[in-house]
Amino acid sequence: MGITERKERGKEDLKRRILDAAMELFLEHGYERTSMRMIAERIEYSATTIYLYFKDKDAVFHALHTEAFQQMGLRMNALADVSDPMERLKAMGRVYIRFAVENPGLYDLMFIMQAPMQSISECATPIWEEGQTVFDGLKATVNGCMAIGKLPKGDPEVMSFVIWSTVHGMASLHVRERCYKVMSDKNRDQILELGLLQFTNWLDQQYVK
Repeated sequence: MGITERKERGKEDLKRRILDAAMELFLEHGYERTSMRMIAERIEYSATTIYLYFKDKDAVFHALHTEAFQQMGLRMNALADVSDPMERLKAMGRVYIRFAVENPGLYDLMFIMQAPMQSISECATPIWEEGQTVFDGLKATVNGCMAIGKLPKGDPEVMSFVIWSTVHGMASLHVRERCYKVMSDKNRDQILELGLLQFTNWLDQQYVK
């Protein structure tokens, strides 16, 4: 490996350390209370060094946000070969919940932390492109269900929001550990599995005969 390649690898390694440290701090202290200096101290570098890689804290968050949605998008894209849109929709629900279960920190960053989402909504640039792509995939699948009568015809965006909100609710309750004290006779996997099963049964009942 040449000098240039080693330098580039070193830069990428440091960038990864910055993002990993920022992720830890966002989850420990929240977005607002985390500073660039705190990120620098976590990896034992100067704040000046961090600014060579990211112009501010928002840029750090947006990089993490983009990575998270890219990961989710890859899982959703793997379902493209499921020809029946209703079966694909059910599979998307299972993938979504499994992603939240396996990546609670990322899920919190993507959907639960409030301050970063405010930053996104206030920004003029299309930085939520990856998230929009995931939602557009859901909307296209819902539209396919409507086209073959598996869901009542209507606004696919509204129906997509209803479906997303329902599955997100189950995932969020799991990530924040809010539902297990009141459902102590079932373990976490059972609760999620049964909850998603009930919801997909409801979707099947929407079939337009």
